[in-house]
Amino acid sequence: MGDSSIDIGEIDIIDQPEKKNDVENANNGFVINKEADNFSLNKNECGEGLACKLSHAEEFWTCKRNGAVKIRMSGENDSIANMEPISIMEFFKKTVDRFPNRPALKAERDGKWITWTYKEYFEEIRTTAKAFIQLGLEPYNGVGILGFNSPEWLFADVGAIFAGGLAVGIYTTNNSEMCHFNCEDACCNIVVVENNVQLQKILQVWDRLPKLKAIVQYTGELKEKKPNLYTWNELMEIGRGISDSVLEQRINAQSPNKCCTLIYTSGTTGNPKGVMLSHDNITICAIAASKYVGLNPDDSQDQAVSYLPLSHIAAQLTDIWIPVFAGACVWFAGPDALKGALIDTLKQARPTLFLGVPRVFEKIEEKLKSIGAATTGVKKTVSSWMKAKLLLGNQLKEAGKPVPYGWTIASKLMKNVHKGLGLDRCRLIFTSAAPISKQTLEYFQSLNLPLLELYGMSESTGPLTICSPGHSRITSVGKLLPINEAKIGNPDEDGSGELCFRGRNVMMGYLNSEEKTKESLDDDGWLKSGDVGKVDEDGFYYITGRIKELIITAGGENIAPIPIEDNIKLEIPFVSTVMVIGDKKKFLSCIITPHVEIDKETGLSTDKLLPSAVNYCKELGLEVTKSQDISPNVPEVLQKAIQDGIDRANKKAVSNASKVQKWKLLPLEFTTAGGELGPTQKLRRPQVMKMYKETIDEMYENL
Repeated sequence: MGDSSIDIGEIDIIDQPEKKNDVENANNGFVINKEADNFSLNKNECGEGLACKLSHAEEFWTCKRNGAVKIRMSGENDSIANMEPISIMEFFKKTVDRFPNRPALKAERDGKWITWTYKEYFEEIRTTAKAFIQLGLEPYNGVGILGFNSPEWLFADVGAIFAGGLAVGIYTTNNSEMCHFNCEDACCNIVVVENNVQLQKILQVWDRLPKLKAIVQYTGELKEKKPNLYTWNELMEIGRGISDSVLEQRINAQSPNKCCTLIYTSGTTGNPKGVMLSHDNITICAIAASKYVGLNPDDSQDQAVSYLPLSHIAAQLTDIWIPVFAGACVWFAGPDALKGALIDTLKQARPTLFLGVPRVFEKIEEKLKSIGAATTGVKKTVSSWMKAKLLLGNQLKEAGKPVPYGWTIASKLMKNVHKGLGLDRCRLIFTSAAPISKQTLEYFQSLNLPLLELYGMSESTGPLTICSPGHSRITSVGKLLPINEAKIGNPDEDGSGELCFRGRNVMMGYLNSEEKTKESLDDDGWLKSGDVGKVDEDGFYYITGRIKELIITAGGENIAPIPIEDNIKLEIPFVSTVMVIGDKKKFLSCIITPHVEIDKETGLSTDKLLPSAVNYCKELGLEVTKSQDISPNVPEVLQKAIQDGIDRANKKAVSNASKVQKWKLLPLEFTTAGGELGPTQKLRRPQVMKMYKETIDEMYENL
């Protein structure tokens, strides 16, 4: 997966108290957030009357693949947190029965969009599940899935669950050794790969995976025929020849409080951990999140676009489980989505729901600003007025005040931009997976496309706090999802401390790792997030730092780098990425990158400056178009401009220790393909420190 640059083309205008209860199989219940007015429980939607067979459990956590856990209910009869546990199969069948002929999936094949209805989707899953059983999938063993998003990815994932196995997403950016770790740890009997590139990774390690019985390739032709290597069509033929009774036996043997999915962490500081999620984890989270943001399966059908890596919990919730509950239709973007083609899918799908990581929104912002920089005259005046009016209006709406005069006409004019982005029907736009700057949030408010932040973890099956229309505040990650309770560990004088959560969406544990599980889950079931945050008097949560990312200087000061990085980017529009350094150092420094184009084929940074960067340099009297013209030998006038920007950012520092004293300008942007960013576009700080060690060391020489 490459960098999330997006080519958008021409656009004209631019601690709650503990509550004990007597519910069977539950301890340490919790208080439900009553503020979400649309959060009523419709038991007909949630599975009342469906047979649910819980397995006996003594603990709320386990590290065994076939282990069961107790379910932490709330004790409140009218709360979703107290609804009857259901399996993935029951959850899915409910929607199929209600909307059998509603479009469920759309994918472009040979220039044409192919549609699967919910009934067809369900049958493809069952056929896949039967084939997996025939190929040797054993209960609670894994089906690894290695490839870009597609209907087949979903058929394999949900099919593995139906067959009693564990769905195991594997990042496409993994090398063969990391693929080997995932497959060995999950006891994968089957691996499904996208193409020959991904196939080769598994073939290289197959002889070291004694439990791997078959590989299936779901796109392209097999370049070589080997025993137990199948095409997708061959897999489907196998499945169609198996009796339904074989599958029903596997389905009937499952329990909502047992594992069905493994989400592997990115493993930036060691081997990945396999987050064990139960049927109940997934179904309760999908239902609660859908209801909290106002999704109603009986309303006009929602549309979503799948493009973020499905091996991540965020994409699994938004592309698989929430759409199933909401009866929504999922459109699949092409493999080049994050290299520039996402906009094409957005224009065709015109989604009503959209989730993006901050990097996606930052790239849209960069592109629109580049276009705006070339706009002059009346058009520029109108554009500036319009964005100022919409920014003010969205700020007033957050405060519960009336929008300003001119709001209506500005909103209508801005529809041209919305159409150009394919977001003209979008009513819920979420950002998650990494911190996002206030600058970008305000920019999208000025486009009248307010971004709703949400916060979650793989270990909590995704969302823990969510902003929703009418319940949002800029820079806040929202209010607590009403199936959770939260507390702040060791708060400081400002109320900031480690955020801890408890509820039915908290993981079962880490597969095969009791030690790591006990590090994350305490004896009372609290999940320690590793993030520092606080909550205001209105119940809005804010993330103020990450414990593992905190810089501890040689003087012993604890410093959160992200606010400093955001301030520098705000003061120097020329800068794309900033990474602050200073752990065990006498002072802070940073490395910065300019705005450059990303190669759509490789996903790697080019040396061609974006128009916004070219214009910035031009205003300084520099006629440059390539990054090699300004780095490593930075022209004096640009040096001064960058230093002046850092000086301005330093004035916002909370202490002298939080001021950046030295910097280096790199010639290339950070990308996933280059290794500096993870699959969800998060900055891989330890990796960057290794990659640019010499450059960093230069800033601390002769001290």
